[in-house]
Amino acid sequence: MVCISCSVTKMSILMHVCTLVLKILTLPLHVAELVGLNHLYKRVFPTLVYNISFSYNSKMNEKKRELFRELPRFSPRSGPLRLLEVGCGSGANFQHYPNGCRVTCTDPNPHFKNYLQKNMDKNDHLVYENFVVAPGEDLRVVEDNSVDVVVCTLVLCSVKNTPKVIQEAKRVLRPGGALFFMEHVEADPSTWIYFFQHVFQPFIYYFGDGCETTRATWKHFEAAGFSDLQLRHFQAPLFFLIRPHIAGYAVK
Repeated sequence: MVCISCSVTKMSILMHVCTLVLKILTLPLHVAELVGLNHLYKRVFPTLVYNISFSYNSKMNEKKRELFRELPRFSPRSGPLRLLEVGCGSGANFQHYPNGCRVTCTDPNPHFKNYLQKNMDKNDHLVYENFVVAPGEDLRVVEDNSVDVVVCTLVLCSVKNTPKVIQEAKRVLRPGGALFFMEHVEADPSTWIYFFQHVFQPFIYYFGDGCETTRATWKHFEAAGFSDLQLRHFQAPLFFLIRPHIAGYAVK
């Protein structure tokens, strides 16, 4: 037991030292963010995400189909499913939504709009209500209890306040509506993936436009007070730093 404890301590020390080195190396990027130069990268980021989404969707297609297969369960008795996608990006989820679904999209980055339009044109089985430039923490443009489903995928890794985003989603859902999610999360602390997630986090944060691989996002869902939470952990067939995933839905 003593040897195991020593090994864990040494790994923790090494992890913190390596993380400090990466923080020093990315200091110029931190300064650039403080003075507002990162707005230039926000113009480029949608192009990067749009191209990466093809690879991600190809590898995760079955997982997404399995998740969104449950969407029709939350359709109202009369009328189409009303769906709000938070952090819609380029609209990579549209192909999985049911026919006639009425979609409202929000994203804090207005430069996604052109790529979003491309996916809207491809997926004409949906009705697109609006695209709103807004952060997930502030959805004041959406009324209380006004949508059947909220979708949030690969978003909670980069928001400023995860509990606030979840509570905003909960606010706009009608009673009995559901928040669907799929997110990469922090790995088990006993693994090397966890070690490298923390070491490379300073680098990932700046090149991923605020993305953090070290978030235990499932804990926020568990603490959010939903009437039912269907959540599972799985290992995605992706780059090892974002392999740990959670997916499921939470019912208001």
